[in-house]
Amino acid sequence: MNAPLALDTQGSMPLRDSRFTVPGMRCAGCISKIERGLAKLEGVDAARVNFSAKRVAVRHHARLGEDDLVEAIAAIGFEAQSVADNPMARDDRESAALMRALAVAGFGMMNIMLLSVSVWSGAEGVTRDLFHWLSAMIALPVVAYAGRPFFASAAMALRHRRTNMDVPISIGVLLATGLSLYETIAGTGHAYFDSAVMLLFFLLAGRALDATMRNRTRAGIGALLSRMGRSAMVLDESGAHRTVAAEDLERGMLMIVAAGEALAADGVIEEGETTLDNAMLTGESAPQAARVGDTVYAGAINLGNAVRVRVTEAASDTALAGIARLMDEAGQSRSHYVRIADRASRLYAPAVHSLALLAFAGWMIAGAGWYQSLVIAIAVLIITCPCAMGLAVPAAQVVASGALAKNGLLVKDGSALERLAEIDTALFDKTGTLTVGEPVPALGHLTDRQAAIALALARTSRHPLSKSITRALEGRGVQPVDLSSVQETGGNGVSAVFGGIAVALTRPDTDGFRIATGLRIGDEVTNIAFDDPVRHDAQATLDELAAAGIESAVVSGDRAGPVSAVAGDLGLEWKAELHPDAKLAHIEKLKSAGHHPLMVGDGINDGPALAAAHASIAPGSASDVSQQAADAVFLGRSLRPVVLAVRVARRTMRIVRQNFTFAIVYNVFAVPLALAGLVTPLIAAVAMSLSSLVVVGNSLRLARAAQ
Repeated sequence: MNAPLALDTQGSMPLRDSRFTVPGMRCAGCISKIERGLAKLEGVDAARVNFSAKRVAVRHHARLGEDDLVEAIAAIGFEAQSVADNPMARDDRESAALMRALAVAGFGMMNIMLLSVSVWSGAEGVTRDLFHWLSAMIALPVVAYAGRPFFASAAMALRHRRTNMDVPISIGVLLATGLSLYETIAGTGHAYFDSAVMLLFFLLAGRALDATMRNRTRAGIGALLSRMGRSAMVLDESGAHRTVAAEDLERGMLMIVAAGEALAADGVIEEGETTLDNAMLTGESAPQAARVGDTVYAGAINLGNAVRVRVTEAASDTALAGIARLMDEAGQSRSHYVRIADRASRLYAPAVHSLALLAFAGWMIAGAGWYQSLVIAIAVLIITCPCAMGLAVPAAQVVASGALAKNGLLVKDGSALERLAEIDTALFDKTGTLTVGEPVPALGHLTDRQAAIALALARTSRHPLSKSITRALEGRGVQPVDLSSVQETGGNGVSAVFGGIAVALTRPDTDGFRIATGLRIGDEVTNIAFDDPVRHDAQATLDELAAAGIESAVVSGDRAGPVSAVAGDLGLEWKAELHPDAKLAHIEKLKSAGHHPLMVGDGINDGPALAAAHASIAPGSASDVSQQAADAVFLGRSLRPVVLAVRVARRTMRIVRQNFTFAIVYNVFAVPLALAGLVTPLIAAVAMSLSSLVVVGNSLRLARAAQ
């Protein structure tokens, strides 16, 4: 996907930004290899890897094409594809392949374990050999199919004279399977098919979870871009009308935007007046009037009359596309935590290889023979499988996420719990977050006659404020009067005649800090103001956050008046009229000062800030974009899940540290035993499984963490 041209550092050669998906990246070593390898390529100005999204962003000279960069990445040892070539489909294919492999491995593991139980229980002779042959018939096709993601990755790494995590995994699985087959043919009484298949199952589960989380991240950006109109009616100079796809719109074209349509490009209104739902940039729930000369943005929904808009920015240059880019780039910050975790696992491959070779060579020198030496080496490979270490985090995350889900908070990314445990600052959007996000009319001052007329007028209008009046008055049991000559004018309200008197609901305007409309009956006008009430437990939630050492503030795209009123009632500092880039800049400023900010927001304009924050939460009423960009979503009208998430996250990290401690202690004792030849591959597989069960059992204590 090419971005607009820039200039290189000398200001002479035009540069382009291109992005590629690289699903084969598995560890921190892959990141450095790609970044260093591309940096050496003539014509590349900079290369940056987003590990969590499996993406590479390259700034390069315009003469260097995307095909050249794909070939360069392939030469480094990784398959790449331009993001422009439907990356969502590619991610979906990878996830589907991993899920199929996981299902096959799970089926094989369960059946082989059933057969192994009989062997462990004392089956001898022909019966034992029969069970081993049955295990072989299941394990061989399962290993061949389910092991493909690891085998292919290891083979590519070795072809390019490098190693990765998949190399020792592949060696261990193949050696265990091969030796088990040899043992089965020879009838010696030992087989380790269960070890090989169990290893594949646990590792595939981790890969499938990782792919699912990355797809959700990409879905957030896709949901944002889907808000743009897919096409527009364009008026030619000759006066003819034609439909043009959004990606083919150009600056200077004149769009005709009908009522109910979403704008397909940014522009300036040249003819007509209307009302727009522009929440994706401002976050303000109330519709906004738009007149000749006003700037309008792609994704805004026309609620009133048809207008003519002169295109100023289209396709990837629109403000909405800019927000999508900010979300994608803001996600780069999350790769920092992945890199830290991978620095330890990067040492796994050479360490395990060295230990296994040392065991084999040492026992050969000691005169044990190749067979016994190989068995000991395989036991070392299996017993050092980092299953307990690998489960230390995800097991705790899964249990904690389940406990939070029962209390109305859905955690989409398990790693968010780690970040939630570290936050020291909470930033709240106003509309729809601290408040319920629904305009509620103040109608107590209306007489019965006024209420009946207001309901009759409101029921004839499509305007969101009219619908709010309708719900409120119908809920009170008000009966509408009969009107005649009803007429709604986009952006100017609805008018009619009642008993020979002109009546109307006028165009919404501001009344102090609130949006208000006027009920006109003849020459008499009565204002109907709308409030957006604060969530009932907002103050209690903020107090609990403060008790936990977390400072809170309001950051909103709404006007200063309403924001200051809500913030003042809650005793919070505030910033208002912030566009998406300003919210993002505020987040980055806090992070650069050493803070770990939590962003809680619901609007499309909150998307980049939600993606960039150390952790993020959105209400269930939020836009699809915000829900996809956030780490977690809370349901209902209560704000309590926000503080609940922090409390559970902190306890989760305590459990994770305990799991890591056990995993380290396990290896300290188990590895020397395997090296000493005191552990067979079967015992190694059992020990590996038991270590995983201990970690899972400890994590299950989190099931009641949210109570």
